[in-house]
Amino acid sequence: MRRQLWTLSLLLLAACSGDLAMEGAAYEPGGGEYQPPAPQAGETYAHYGVNDFTDPAEDDLITFGADVDTGSYTLMRSDVMAGRRPVPAGVRVEEYLNYFDYGLEPPRDPDGVPFAVHTEAAPSPFGEDLHLLRVALKGREVAAEDRPPVNLVFLVDVSGSMSSAGKLDLVTYGLQRLITALRPDDTLGIVVYAGADGVVLEPTPVRERGVILAALQGLQAGGSTNGEAGIRTAYDLAQGAWREGGINRVILCSDGDFNVGLTGQALIDFIDSQRERGLSLSVFGFGRGNYNDRDMEQMADHGNGNYAFIDGRAEADRVMVEGLGGVLHTIAKDVKIQVQVDPAHVVRYRLIGYENRDIADEDFRDDAVDSGEIGAGHSVTALIELELRDGELPEGAALARVRVRYKAPDAGAQDAAEEIAHTVGADALRGEMPEASPALRFAAAVAEFAEILRESPHVGQADLAAVRALAVEAARPGDATMAEFIELVDRVSHLGNGI
Repeated sequence: MRRQLWTLSLLLLAACSGDLAMEGAAYEPGGGEYQPPAPQAGETYAHYGVNDFTDPAEDDLITFGADVDTGSYTLMRSDVMAGRRPVPAGVRVEEYLNYFDYGLEPPRDPDGVPFAVHTEAAPSPFGEDLHLLRVALKGREVAAEDRPPVNLVFLVDVSGSMSSAGKLDLVTYGLQRLITALRPDDTLGIVVYAGADGVVLEPTPVRERGVILAALQGLQAGGSTNGEAGIRTAYDLAQGAWREGGINRVILCSDGDFNVGLTGQALIDFIDSQRERGLSLSVFGFGRGNYNDRDMEQMADHGNGNYAFIDGRAEADRVMVEGLGGVLHTIAKDVKIQVQVDPAHVVRYRLIGYENRDIADEDFRDDAVDSGEIGAGHSVTALIELELRDGELPEGAALARVRVRYKAPDAGAQDAAEEIAHTVGADALRGEMPEASPALRFAAAVAEFAEILRESPHVGQADLAAVRALAVEAARPGDATMAEFIELVDRVSHLGNGI
């Protein structure tokens, strides 16, 4: 399935015309950690459109890149907890879906394919005559003691916009917590940038905890933002401390307010060049008011890294401590997923979300085309709406065939990828949604919630009560993130009209 791919330069052009500038929203994380700043105009989002239905007789292929980012979901949470609906352009369904742990089984062979493929289908509770097909990957788990040595350089925005509560103070908290999850021989460096860049901490073994903490305590915000100089310095520092056979990564912490220096497509081209040298870039966003979701997500995408928005201490712990293995340890890169539906049994289909991860069908086996990464323990979930002929699948028939291509983490841009295939047969199709696994049912609730929030044309009548009922029924007992999702649905239900 081919769609027009958005380039960053086009997005910047749209932003300059004012189409993508949105009102900011303040948030008080953690039940009173700080008083939120007054809302400011100028937050920036990119609208990637909404996938439409396709006739498989004309095009039977759905091709997209893996995505484990979660920033869109936590930005929504920030808005809703502040009593505001999220900006529809900032809602990326895949980042809502991939925020949750669905309890999927990882691959059993530690030396084989780095992820397991899970598929399941059932009648949709939200669309008449439609079924939902879930295609999910679950990454191999890697124990902390088996993780390669780590060389991290944090690039911290200390410009004036980072002085607001919930920005630089939360970065400092997260880094303090991070060093408790790293091993003593891992190294950590810190570069700051504002009007000029500077090395606050040369790559230092984590065993020298006091030295690192002293550097963190000295961070202060002030000045304009020169993202170019800071990024160049951070990459140079990481290259100089290179760990052969290890994890070498730059992590940007910012509100995305790049207003001085190299920006736009030139910045993305630079990040691409560093990725080809083997240096990854992850991006952690902080704070609201002038937040630039568009550029932050694009930088992480091109940097072969993760994009997360950190809206409080609990999320800092989740991303920088509990989820550290997935953030740092890539188990497969350039992961592409292609689903071939059978026109003999499918009348129409559409992929829900992943508009920003669209890949031309003919590029599926072009191994020079960059795609998404999967970290240790990560899961990727995609939902496809489809209409079956006669509303059922004949015995012995195949609904679809799933192919996944991926490269080893140390493979080069021109190296060949591995490919696996998985058939979705009649045994994967449930008669009714209540017969489906909790994973499919909860994912269906999350996807419909995101579709409602982004005002998708495929939502006939917004039914948050049905979303809530399905989520309550499918939530894993004791799962705090799923319980919180139900609370967010309740809060949105009381925000009034306009959903």
